[in-house]
Amino acid sequence: MSSTENQPLYAPREPIFPRRVKGFYRNLKWWVMVVTLGIYYLTPWIRWDRGPNLPDQAVLVDLANRRFYFFWIEIWPHEFYFVAGLLIMAGLGLFLFTSALGRVWCGYTCPQTVWTDLFILVERWIEGDRNARVRLWNEKWTPRKIRLRVVKWIVWLLIAVATGGAWVFYFADAPTLAYSLATLQAPPVAWATIGILTATTFVFGGFMREQVCNYMCPWPRIQAAMMDPETLTVAYREWRGEPRGKKHENKEGDCIDCMACVNVCPAGIDIRDGQQMECITCALCIDACDDVMEKIGKPRGLIDYLALSDQEAEANGKPPKPIWQHVFRFRTMLYTTLWGLIGIGLVFALFIRADIEMTVAAVRNPTFVTLSDGTIRNIYDIRLLNKHGEDREFHLSLRSDEILRIDLEGTALRSINVPANETYLQRVYVSARPGDPAASMDRVDLRFWVEDLVSGERAHKDTIFNGRAQ
Repeated sequence: MSSTENQPLYAPREPIFPRRVKGFYRNLKWWVMVVTLGIYYLTPWIRWDRGPNLPDQAVLVDLANRRFYFFWIEIWPHEFYFVAGLLIMAGLGLFLFTSALGRVWCGYTCPQTVWTDLFILVERWIEGDRNARVRLWNEKWTPRKIRLRVVKWIVWLLIAVATGGAWVFYFADAPTLAYSLATLQAPPVAWATIGILTATTFVFGGFMREQVCNYMCPWPRIQAAMMDPETLTVAYREWRGEPRGKKHENKEGDCIDCMACVNVCPAGIDIRDGQQMECITCALCIDACDDVMEKIGKPRGLIDYLALSDQEAEANGKPPKPIWQHVFRFRTMLYTTLWGLIGIGLVFALFIRADIEMTVAAVRNPTFVTLSDGTIRNIYDIRLLNKHGEDREFHLSLRSDEILRIDLEGTALRSINVPANETYLQRVYVSARPGDPAASMDRVDLRFWVEDLVSGERAHKDTIFNGRAQ
């Protein structure tokens, strides 16, 4: 039996204690964290006036009424293609950024990264920087250790509760739901959702940080197909840093093997070992290495955003390609074009969509009905959709090459009142008199028209009338 058959498929987690670092990329991550968390927590509280019959929450997923509101945009269930288009654009955007700049999404804006950064920040405030946390981890359980751990876990839990609580506000009116939660009158589904998201945030951000990326997320395994030697990614200039060693040693490389790049890495890897699946391209190792290079009087950039295709040229003393040549190449331009075309298509569809719609379903059991006077009648169920914020009067009519009569069930008129933001079902009867050609024909094409008597907007649907074929 080979030794590989006894190797576990899952490696137990070894705790990682990233050291604090300062620099451009660390500051960029702070700003991204503040902006993304601000958007997440504050968006449900933004108000947007849509009229008296519609919710005034700017972003709302109204599952009860099957509606999605995003500021001035209102998406109905049959318009799910807008959501599908946005998801496709998000996927293409991820492909674009990965092919151009590596795992920049993972390193800066992925929710797992953002909340992990926040949890590590809390951990550092309470337990100290890397060396203090390592000592605390290795020492026996004492009252001080218990106190620090409990305080840290309580703060983590509060952040997790706020995370789950903010999520449910996207699915109901935020002030109303907040009052229901405060008075313990919220529905069970709200409590269950908050509980699940609280638990996952607490566990994933506090105890499974890098393992979520390594084992649960598929993107580290897909990224290889999105990247190529022209991709700008965090890498180590081996030609410049090797052979590595301490400053006082007789060597030629710039790397002094200080391990600063390893100590700040949230994934606990050594970027000097080359490209690795665990690297999320957060660039903290760049800040750490640049700081060391400045202290020993060496040029910055030993670890940097660079394309692997430039390594050989730089090693031979040649200048690397300009950044724009790495970013603007066929693959990235293809992704950008597809992304832009889908976006333009969605915007176009958004502006041309009608505020009134209709669907026609013929009742074919039986296909037609013969009345006592010989009149042939067909029955249709017409659904009228009023997307306006107020009730509208809709007028129904039909057009055909043959003589046909239209009647509406429940009214002698051909106009009906359709409530605001509602779908109204109306049964319609279409008849042909015994002497009319349509009564004896197998099928007659006809078109139903609906007109909004306020705005004049119209919509139509084609169907057929079945007669008594001779």
